[in-house]
Amino acid sequence: MEENKIEMRWNPLLEEWVLISAKRSTRPWQSAEACPFCPGNEETQGDWVVLTLKNKYPALSTEAPEVKDESKLYKRARSYGYSLVVVETRNHEGDLCTLSNEEMNLYISALVEQTKKICNDKKIKYVYPFRNKGKDVGVSIIHPHSQIYALPIIPRRIERELDSSKKYFSKYKRCLICDIIEEERRGPRVVFENKNFLAYLPFFAQWPLEVHLTPKRHFQRITELTEEETLDLGEALRNITGGYSRLYEGREISYVMAMHQAPCRGDYDYYHFHIEFYPRNRERDRIKFLAGIEIGGGTYTNDSDPELKAKEIKEAIERFVSSNKK
Repeated sequence: MEENKIEMRWNPLLEEWVLISAKRSTRPWQSAEACPFCPGNEETQGDWVVLTLKNKYPALSTEAPEVKDESKLYKRARSYGYSLVVVETRNHEGDLCTLSNEEMNLYISALVEQTKKICNDKKIKYVYPFRNKGKDVGVSIIHPHSQIYALPIIPRRIERELDSSKKYFSKYKRCLICDIIEEERRGPRVVFENKNFLAYLPFFAQWPLEVHLTPKRHFQRITELTEEETLDLGEALRNITGGYSRLYEGREISYVMAMHQAPCRGDYDYYHFHIEFYPRNRERDRIKFLAGIEIGGGTYTNDSDPELKAKEIKEAIERFVSSNKK
């Protein structure tokens, strides 16, 4: 086994790429005493508020080696790309809901600037910012941080969203996600709203506590945020994660936060930037595990009532907002 093997392999059954990164199996599981993201360590010297670093255990790298196909059937590709870490605060513990206004603004700005910078690399097709929170999604370092993967491919899930959005626009001359948020605004699943963003547990939620956060204005990439929208996005991110923290008092909510935007280049006017949260919890002491129909069949089973869960999340967000006003 090559401990540093890094490459992409084509799955001909599903027609999608798999990232192979053997080095990630050796990444550390850190305690507060050995946290590499706390100030003063090797990578975090100096005066900073929000810090962007190269991931030491990358799934993608500009230094990835060239590879050769194994056969006509088994294809390989170079894992060329970027694996970055955005350290959101100097504090070792917390969540987006505990960031100061300065930290939140600098955090969003870092995602914007990295997307702009990386998209200048003609080998990169897609920039994917995301965040893992909590032990139940396998977070190895609890210090608040997000990640950015920049890929030479468009991820399969994003391709499916692009295809469905294009088909919908071709048929109705309207944006699919614009119509989704208009539909949700008339229903019982909205959990938070401000001037520029709407957060809701979607009608078609795959996870019991899933929330989608969508700008009301139609645009394609995080780089298109206005100054006012940046502030409202920060407020929405803080309140959604704060709501999760208040949902089951004393019980951590573990989640993945995924930012879905258009690819770096091309005309995707029919697409709509948005953010999706996938919490692993379904009740206070129950985790939603993927089982046979999800893993083997690709069809999710949501064993909850989406309307009731939306009400729970909305009330938790309201408790969080109310407590911050005191």
